[in-house]
Amino acid sequence: MRIPEHGLARQELFELLERHRADDMPWRTGRTWAYVYDPGPEAESVIKDAFTAYLSENGLDPTVFPSALRLENEVVSMAAAHLHADGDVAGSFTSGGTESIMLAVKAARDRARELRPDIDRPEVVLPETAHAAFQKACHYLGLHPVLVPVDPVSFRADPDAVAAAVTDSTVLLVGSAISYAHGVVDPIEELGRLALERDLWLHVDGCMGGFLLQYVARLGRPVPAYDFRVPGVSSISMDLHKYAFAAKGASTVLYRTKDLRRHQMYACSNWTGYTVINPTIQSTKSAGPVAAAWAALQFIGDDGYLAWTRQVLAATDRIVAHLDAHPDLRLLGRPDMNLLSFAADGLSVFHVVDEMRERDWYVQPQLAFGSSPENIHLSINPASVRWVDEMLADLDASVVSARDLPSGELAAAIDAEFGGIDPDTVSGETIEAMLALAGASGDALPERMAPVNEVLNALPVPLRERLLVLYLNDLFRQSP
Repeated sequence: MRIPEHGLARQELFELLERHRADDMPWRTGRTWAYVYDPGPEAESVIKDAFTAYLSENGLDPTVFPSALRLENEVVSMAAAHLHADGDVAGSFTSGGTESIMLAVKAARDRARELRPDIDRPEVVLPETAHAAFQKACHYLGLHPVLVPVDPVSFRADPDAVAAAVTDSTVLLVGSAISYAHGVVDPIEELGRLALERDLWLHVDGCMGGFLLQYVARLGRPVPAYDFRVPGVSSISMDLHKYAFAAKGASTVLYRTKDLRRHQMYACSNWTGYTVINPTIQSTKSAGPVAAAWAALQFIGDDGYLAWTRQVLAATDRIVAHLDAHPDLRLLGRPDMNLLSFAADGLSVFHVVDEMRERDWYVQPQLAFGSSPENIHLSINPASVRWVDEMLADLDASVVSARDLPSGELAAAIDAEFGGIDPDTVSGETIEAMLALAGASGDALPERMAPVNEVLNALPVPLRERLLVLYLNDLFRQSP
């Protein structure tokens, strides 16, 4: 595909854009229970206007656009106050949870380099429920992730297992508030005591739940302590583009002291160009996301967030009660917030997901790992609250339909043929053969994803990851 010889007219251009997203999920209907966080049309309009107002301002150099610096300082200050920080806490605005987590991991690594230069292979101790972004950060930054099992009933981190995994090479402990998969808060107070005893950095991943949990607690729900009031917590990541409903590209990472934050920063004057000094990973960056986050916090306000929290918790309670009473479905853990997951007995959850898709719902499949079986994940949003009863009725109907659908045969066949292969030696031809057996060809996926998900679920994790990488590498291709 080449740049058009002549520029398109505005109307033609936007008509083309609309056609491009014809197959996207219609998330504004409120029938999508993952990926999007919808504040409603009025707030969305305000947030978009703020984003576009600062779209062209560059956050690279705060001396050129001091308004961008002011917006960031105000957003980070609101985030710090929200997490009960004192005057010593310092933080940064980032592009998302992954960047926030990568910066915290880098900061812990670089601090360890100063204090313990004898460590050749720094380790990060992760509950198996910790977000994959921590393993991604380890992969990028040269650290070794050490995964430990969690409690198989509550799916919360096991402090004893974490303590047993600590070695002389450990530089970072991690806890979640909440863990994405099961919506629960880890025992941060116990992890904090361990961090103090062993003189270790403890990072709390509050990307998903850190913001809304404060309102959950104010509504009288029991919420385990997780913020800067907990001794031993060194840093916290908290997204704003989830349940603060900011535009995508908005997160924060906060540190107990400014001295800890300095380890995340990077400077370079060892070249012929301008001096580079970056507080975060990005250099050039639009000020649009921080302006949009500032606008969301200002427009929705504390009372607005509290009201929305009350609504989504009531909806979550109804879903939990329905699952508890269901003969074929079982809740995994007891959610501390408005995210949950559930497994199925005697039928394939992946067929349930497909059946829900046939009824115009999107619910998220999650593969089995560790103590967590394959399951269905729901994120409950304000826009979805009105659909709870209809969604549950369709869930029941989908379970009935899924009971009669065959499952497992394809996964067993592929596991028998390919399960013993060394993932590092898997060829593109082998991947194509696996996908073809599952009904996928090239960049096209089958209408029903249950066979593909069952195959992925059955394969050993290294082979699963290899297959996904090779498939994704083929999916992003040049257009003719």
